[in-house]
This record gives sequence, C-alpha cells and structure tokens, in this order.
Amino acid sequence: MSHDIDINVLIAVRGGSKRVPRKNVRPFCGSSMLELKVQQAMRLEGVSGVVVTSDDEDMLETAYRLGATPMDRDPDYATDTVPMADVYVHLASSLGCQDIMWTPVTSPLVTDRTMQDCINVYKHRGDHDSIVTTNLIKEYMWLDNKAINYDPKNHPRSQDLPNIYALNFAVNILPRELMIKNKNILGDNFYSYMLDEIEALDVDTEYEFMLAEFLYEKMRKQ
Repeated sequence: MSHDIDINVLIAVRGGSKRVPRKNVRPFCGSSMLELKVQQAMRLEGVSGVVVTSDDEDMLETAYRLGATPMDRDPDYATDTVPMADVYVHLASSLGCQDIMWTPVTSPLVTDRTMQDCINVYKHRGDHDSIVTTNLIKEYMWLDNKAINYDPKNHPRSQDLPNIYALNFAVNILPRELMIKNKNILGDNFYSYMLDEIEALDVDTEYEFMLAEFLYEKMRKQ
C-alpha cells in the first residue's frame, strides 16, 4: 500500500556540543558534518523541504547559504537539560509539513542510497506508522553485574549470541502529528531499517570523529 507523503528533512543542531566542541561545523573531510548533511538532504528526491534548526547563528547561516530553510531555535529548547520530549514537540509544531525525516549530522556515513531507500520504504510502509534505522549488536552484555544475553557458564561464540538491535536514529521518518502526539521520533509500530556498523556510526566522541573522517574518506574514494 502506497501512502501520500509530504516530507520535510529536519536537521537539528546546537552550538553547545560538550564532548566534541563545535563538532557540527568543525572541519571534516574538507567541509563540515553540517554542510555535508544539508547537501545530502538537498539531493534527496521526494522531499518538499530541508529545514535546519539551531540556536547558533553560524549554523543557521550555513543552512541559508546551502539553500536550506534556517529556523531559529528558542534557547529554552537548546540546553543540555531540556527533555527531548519537549524538543520534539516544539520542533514538530513549528513545521507545516505532513511528514518529518529526522536525520542528525552526527551520522555522516549514511549514504544517499540508504536515505533515498528509507523514503521509498516509508512511502510503501503498509501498516507501519514510521521508520527508524537500527543495527545489529553481537556483544557480551552485562547489567548490574549480570549477563543479560548469554550464560557465562556456557560461553557461546559471538556469532551465536541472540540478535539484539540498537536504535541508532541515523534516519527517522514519521508523520508530524505522530511526533507531536508521542513526543518522540518513534511511532507505535515502526519499521526497522537495518544499517551496517559503518553507516550506523554516531559521532559523540573525539575517537568517533576521527574514525568517521577516516571512513568517510575511504568511502568517497570507492
């Protein structure tokens, strides 16, 4: 079943990154992660707009220069302490589109092909109300000094561990009204779109920034 769609790509960035200062506009492979994400979003087919929301004037200027729509974010919704539920409602309520693609600049290794396919899957999503990217985790996991996905007395091979999937949020698409209702970028019956561990990389640390740069350059040369 095909759904009518009216998607705005929403790129939310703050100026106050703590673990990797100014990571969104820091030099990255001859550009910046923000510039690369905006340019990628502008290349997508089937979207009606690209919106960059930020509390940072430099980032809003970058969005404008690249042809995206800059949207000034209220400072109250750009702090480290504001609940993300409030941020989601505030941002979704500020748009007039039917559907929102939420994609962070900190996922620079997601390919154009994957993002375009996510749009196609969302359009033909059947009974699913949204789409979220995930990745498979095969790790020996513990919580409160207890193994949670294997028996330490019968140590399995890593490939025999149960399949556990992480929500990496590299690409989320859902109806705008559902984002407001749920106060989240997850629907009630989402479609899990699998990414490999490279595309799933999220840049939150200096190590991940350096790793993403290295991998991005290798992908660009292929």
